[in-house]
Amino acid sequence: MRDVSFSLETGEIIGLFGRNGSGKSTLLKILFGNIKADAMTVSLNNQVLKISEVIPKQHIIYVPQHPFLPKTMKVRDVIIMFHPEEKEQDAVFYDSHIATMTHKKTGELSLGELKYFEVVLLSQLPHPFIMLDEPFSMLEPLHKEKLKERLFELKQTKGIIITDHYYNDVLDVATKNMVIKEGIGFPVISVEDLKEFEYLSR
Repeated sequence: MRDVSFSLETGEIIGLFGRNGSGKSTLLKILFGNIKADAMTVSLNNQVLKISEVIPKQHIIYVPQHPFLPKTMKVRDVIIMFHPEEKEQDAVFYDSHIATMTHKKTGELSLGELKYFEVVLLSQLPHPFIMLDEPFSMLEPLHKEKLKERLFELKQTKGIIITDHYYNDVLDVATKNMVIKEGIGFPVISVEDLKEFEYLSR
């Protein structure tokens, strides 16, 4: 990547687009601190952070594209492990979909169920920002709608970044969008813009 910049505030959802290999997942990993950038500047509440602080993981939750939860643990035990406080546990346990699978091991869940669980599980952590890599992938239509409802709730207290090839789902929830092409980030508004930047074919 050569020139990508954006701002994200509470109440905003950024849709991040780009063809395979454009650097979308790499950008999220850089922001989370898993990959080191050659040069970058990050400000939090108008304060420029030192490179050693970019970005404090107490500020950002990252839900990766691929499953990461231990396959042999039951869903209910994973919830308790991530959320020791009862109030936070209840927010996950009482989700109408997750309530039906708390007795299962995570390895027994479908890919769609697992992705939905991961997003709901981590979104209840207190971090003000959350980055979601392919959150709509493998979700059934009903679960997609439930996830969109969850995202609308989350943005009341968080800033969110989403990257996903299900572009219509992202456009449904995003408050602003950006496409990465040839290492540069460009603002986009519509499907026509995505075609203009050759993310979609005409």
